[in-house]
Amino acid sequence: MTIVSFVGAGPGDKDLITLKGYRRLADADVVIYAGSLVNPELLDYCKAGAKLSDSKGMTLGQIIDEMVESTKANKKVVRLQTGDFSIYGSIREQIEELKKRSIDYECIPGVSSFLGAASQMGVEYTVPEVAQSVIITRMAGRTPVPDSESLRSLAAHKTSMVIFLSVQGIRKVVRELIAGGYTDETPAAVIYKATWPDEKMVKGTLGDIADKVKKAGISRTALIMVGEFLGDEYTYSKLYDASFTHTYRKGVKNAK
Repeated sequence: MTIVSFVGAGPGDKDLITLKGYRRLADADVVIYAGSLVNPELLDYCKAGAKLSDSKGMTLGQIIDEMVESTKANKKVVRLQTGDFSIYGSIREQIEELKKRSIDYECIPGVSSFLGAASQMGVEYTVPEVAQSVIITRMAGRTPVPDSESLRSLAAHKTSMVIFLSVQGIRKVVRELIAGGYTDETPAAVIYKATWPDEKMVKGTLGDIADKVKKAGISRTALIMVGEFLGDEYTYSKLYDASFTHTYRKGVKNAK
């Protein structure tokens, strides 16, 4: 039997799929894609005659059945997931089912939407003496989160934060973040469908971002970004400091 290739589709822009992911997609006989999240333009890379199945209306069982039947027929299967599947990609349950059936698989990473969002905004999550950590999380909803990972608890770190799957409850998000330690003057941004043609970007502070998001009509498929990395405060990295560069080069020379 052939293997199943899990491929990260990237954040939206069809050119942001990895070269390896593109090659698998172009060579696939069967592609099962997350239709509500994956840019349909990516399917232009598929070869003529490839079977394309939108998983939006499929159950886990139906997805696995199609993978099993296709691999038994010696067909190359690609499971095309949004962004990078290591973040809220829900591939664990698919992989466990393939293991039960002794079907081999591979995982080809993609560019996550939180990376695409930062690039679109021209920002860096880790700014010297401002923030050196990034928290990636989501608000509790139908899927709960541990108490130790609540937004209020994580906000105590006051570092760069990216919040997935939560824009529909942005007012509650703001309340929890402020209760946890951020101020209402903390810079915030919301980016809808980062890198897609219909991308929308809203910037503000925790004090006004909810109203701005409502005015922009954003209610889904968006990331919330919070932290001083979005502000004006900045300290130059020592990476390009003349003394650091001289010391580094001297160290390299001595190592030889």
